[in-house]
Amino acid sequence: MIQPARRAHHQVTFAVLALAVATYALLQSLVTPVLPTIMESLHTNQTTVTWVLTAYLLSASIFTPIMGRIGDAVGKKKMLLVALGALAVGSALAAIATGITLMIIARVIQGVGGGILPLAFGIIRDEFPLPKVSSAIGVLAALTAVGAGLGLVLAGPIVDLLDYHWLFWVPLIMVLLATAAAVVFIPESAIRTPSRISTTPALLLSAWLVCLLLGLSEGPDWGWTSGKVLGLLAGAVVIGGAWVVVEARSTAPLIDMTMMRLPAVWTTNLVALLIGVGMYALMAFLPQFVQTPTSAGYGFGATITESGLILLPLSITMFAVGIASGPLAARYGSKAVVVTGSAVTIISFALIAFAHHDKWEVYIATAVMGIGLGLAFSAMASLIVEAVPAHQTGVASGMNANIRTIGGSIGAALMATIVTSGAGSDGIPKESGYTNGFAMLAGATVLALIAALAIPAARRGHPATAQDLPHAELGLVPGGTLLGADPE
Repeated sequence: MIQPARRAHHQVTFAVLALAVATYALLQSLVTPVLPTIMESLHTNQTTVTWVLTAYLLSASIFTPIMGRIGDAVGKKKMLLVALGALAVGSALAAIATGITLMIIARVIQGVGGGILPLAFGIIRDEFPLPKVSSAIGVLAALTAVGAGLGLVLAGPIVDLLDYHWLFWVPLIMVLLATAAAVVFIPESAIRTPSRISTTPALLLSAWLVCLLLGLSEGPDWGWTSGKVLGLLAGAVVIGGAWVVVEARSTAPLIDMTMMRLPAVWTTNLVALLIGVGMYALMAFLPQFVQTPTSAGYGFGATITESGLILLPLSITMFAVGIASGPLAARYGSKAVVVTGSAVTIISFALIAFAHHDKWEVYIATAVMGIGLGLAFSAMASLIVEAVPAHQTGVASGMNANIRTIGGSIGAALMATIVTSGAGSDGIPKESGYTNGFAMLAGATVLALIAALAIPAARRGHPATAQDLPHAELGLVPGGTLLGADPE
């Protein structure tokens, strides 16, 4: 029998994917704490500089599922290199930008890198021994949140020691290393979904996401009853409905609505939405809380660097738990891990809402939150991959990541409204605003727990769809090992 060409060991492939995912995750949050510095350096105003975040968010939301779908069709490695290339070009442009216009364009290009996550999940499913898939996906999923947390931690020291341009030079170096390693070590999967990719669903998806996320992002500033915000949200509903109809009738849908209606998929996506509400809103507003001068009667007057360190326990515990999530899911089931993570996250939000008068209380709350989010994020990614056929891994993972981002936008918008509603004449919010806001996030996580309990249980340690495709299509040989991978 002719033996297949030897492929890189799956652990090497994982290391390359981890570097790519970590780089993308860092760029999600590195610029958040230093927007005032960027505003001053690029001679712009508060309203305009927020587009450095908004443009990236909109671009990533559009391209994450689209890149995953194209990867399923034409090859995941090819599209991973495209995503890494966009991240590199965007980082280079942002690093050399001397005006706000080029900076915003650079951030739009960086958003194409959002496809890295679903493509990485798809590559893992295609290339890893079946028993290793859940653990590897869990760690990468945890890395997305860990990287976002570390971005807040590292932003201050990078700017203090160098300058804000290095917020993009450092990721650029990481991207170039990841790209070179991907070319050499990541194999191209034989699992494809050869079909025409319709442009109409892609345009409709892009349009309703832009309307929704722009309306949510600008609602606190423009006013929730303003014509622009109401028009954007109404447009999101109308265009979103049209998108669903077109996708359901399409012979080559961008997002398979039948797949999205699978009980394991829609319930997990609902958990992702609600968990996203809490996590991203916390990362946006906890640094503001601790930076509040003590003269306000709360807060710690922390610097940018100190406020980032407040989130360091979250990143540490999240990564540690993310590594352990695979074995836990194999033993107890991914659903049980998501339920446990959601329950722990409720405790952490309650702590931070009502016990935030000393720094040690906040450190404990963020450490507990890392445990909860690490469990939930890691197992949710595994549940999605387990629930869909191999050829839909990329697009399903992309939509899950997208829904999490939408949840983050909803959470940030609601938090901004609650926190600023009682601000004094000096513009500093009252402590009660933060307390009510963090309590609201705890409430969202309670709903996430309820949704997690509704997730259908799968056989422990076995992807629900491992039997969906014959061994030849999955690339498996007897014993459950992917062709070319070394069993362990």
